[in-house]
Amino acid sequence: MRVFTLASVAASLACLASPTAAQEQDFNIWLTQVASIEAEEDVTIRLEAQERFFEDASRLGQLLLRPAIGYQISEDVSVFAGYAYVFTNPEGPAESNEHRIFQELNLRIINLDDLTISSRNRLEQRFFEEVDGTGWRYRNQIQVRAPINQNNSLIVYTEPFIELNDGGPQSGGVALWRNFVGVSIPLSEQFSLTPGYLNQTVFRDGPDLSQHIVNVSVSARF
Repeated sequence: MRVFTLASVAASLACLASPTAAQEQDFNIWLTQVASIEAEEDVTIRLEAQERFFEDASRLGQLLLRPAIGYQISEDVSVFAGYAYVFTNPEGPAESNEHRIFQELNLRIINLDDLTISSRNRLEQRFFEEVDGTGWRYRNQIQVRAPINQNNSLIVYTEPFIELNDGGPQSGGVALWRNFVGVSIPLSEQFSLTPGYLNQTVFRDGPDLSQHIVNVSVSARF
């Protein structure tokens, strides 16, 4: 029953970002490395890097570096603040250098023996070296985590990216929508691996872009 229910949730989330207009398609491979370091009680330093391969995974199209520091307010609530640098080299348009400042609120909504539902709320201020102005963007990720067996867990999440202003690097409204289904696999007490399928829809003035992504992340805790 649990497997059927979670499969239904995953299928529903995959449909949320499916627009009715014609789409362009692209296959990607995204690799993520995250290290969480407990600096002191309730304080965590998080270091993240991502390499994203575009155009049928033929070349590195985007590199992201994102350090942050967080504080555990309670068992179910934490806050983070950080900075991100994003270098993008798309096919055709000129490359861009983006700098972000972000604030993050993490909430564990449901925590049962066999089910966890959490919410990550991230507010970003975006600055581009090539464009004047500041873009404000809100991201809300809702994630479901449930055990498959004694060691592995099913991970399902959905995340819209909402541009809060029109101007500078943004045009306003829902710009992206991500839906993910994967499996969390512990490799040791400190390391875990999460491979899965990520669909990202990029909403554009012309045909929207649907990116079919093999997403593999490695996480470490120290």
